[in-house]
Amino acid sequence: MTGALFRGANLFVLPFWVLMILLPNWGVTRRVMESYLPYVALAGLYLYLFVSSITPENAQALSNPQLADIARFFADEQAAATGWVHFLVMDLFVGRWIYWEGQRTGIWTIHSLALCLFAGPLGLLSHILTYWLSQKFFPGSKSEVTSVAD
Repeated sequence: MTGALFRGANLFVLPFWVLMILLPNWGVTRRVMESYLPYVALAGLYLYLFVSSITPENAQALSNPQLADIARFFADEQAAATGWVHFLVMDLFVGRWIYWEGQRTGIWTIHSLALCLFAGPLGLLSHILTYWLSQKFFPGSKSEVTSVAD
């Protein structure tokens, strides 16, 4: 069952990424990305996996985590699926933020969203750097309206 939930979660997030990356200005994309329901669904799956993967030994190890303990925890398929769903939720949420910042500021986001899909923190870094560069080299653009930190 864990394998099916893992595959399902991977497939679940793909339409959102496709919409943000390939059809960012489509009205349907904007309406879909306004909703928090995808995150509620993924967080619910995460909660289920998290609760069902915790044993007394895991809880003890995670209460004062050491790298070796974390490695042992994620060696379990259920725990690994839990961690992966955690990545899916957070990467998609950061991707959504990048998407909306691009819509608000007019900054190009395709590259940052693609990076975020595969490695969330790199997509976030890419977006921040893109914002800074656009401010430096294109100061009169729409992106000057407000800063990323707002």
